[in-house]
Amino acid sequence: MQQDVSTLIEQLKAGDYRALARIISLVENEHPSATEILFSLQPNQNIPIIGITGPPGAGKSTLVNAIAEEFSKEGKRVAILAIDPSSPFNRGSLLGDRIRMNAQFNNPDIYIRSVASRGALGGLSEKTIEITDVLRAAPFDIILVETVGVGQSEIDIIGLADQTIVVLVPESGDEIQHVKSGLMEIADIYVVNKADREGADIFASKLERMLKMKHLDIPVLKIIADRSIGVQNLLQLITSRSSSPNRILNINLLAEKAWRLIQQKRMKDVDKIALKQQLLEQRKDSFFNLYRFVNDNY
Repeated sequence: MQQDVSTLIEQLKAGDYRALARIISLVENEHPSATEILFSLQPNQNIPIIGITGPPGAGKSTLVNAIAEEFSKEGKRVAILAIDPSSPFNRGSLLGDRIRMNAQFNNPDIYIRSVASRGALGGLSEKTIEITDVLRAAPFDIILVETVGVGQSEIDIIGLADQTIVVLVPESGDEIQHVKSGLMEIADIYVVNKADREGADIFASKLERMLKMKHLDIPVLKIIADRSIGVQNLLQLITSRSSSPNRILNINLLAEKAWRLIQQKRMKDVDKIALKQQLLEQRKDSFFNLYRFVNDNY
């Protein structure tokens, strides 16, 4: 397999999309060659990863599509990693985001890949860090990661992205408590999408006031993503922030990624099916205690 891995890595560096797709599949499915592939990677840490998150219905896919198209017009190569809900039958991706982004399928400068969330409550599967490093080993200029859309629990994106864009809509007025609860702390940029809708100005002003009260200097942009209105302003902001060396080579971000990989490695031997069977047997005992069970068995 050594020669195959070496060949795949060279093809990856050369921008071969077929090699890229194969490597991602091998890594995602934990093929025996996946470890060798990951050890052979030389990810370019200067390629910014931009996370796009927010509640369902905010228009994240539309915004990602618009951002990618605008970057492509500037001659940049863009990778889109869309975290989709898992199929309840095989835990695979339902591919919803790739369907919504079909306008970009024939664009040679845009690569789109859907990855299953695998039930990850934070909107990211445990494989996302590895896959983004695969993408960083290919000749892309920017990587966009769109999370599955589950509201305030999407704070996992902070452990992956160099910049995080939180997308909201004017109708999110009653959901602003979600912003206070979780998303506020992770945002680098707020986007009020569908800004042509009633109440957009009021909502954006309310959000800006709330951020100032918290002494948070976070920009709020009003955008109409499906018409690409305001998207250029967002691109300029992303580009200016990505040029800061302190943002990309961030030791806190690197430590967070390392922590997640260590956690994944240590959990690898835990078989959920076997765990359920053990619990079924041991909970019959009238003295069963979950904490003792975990301590004694794991």
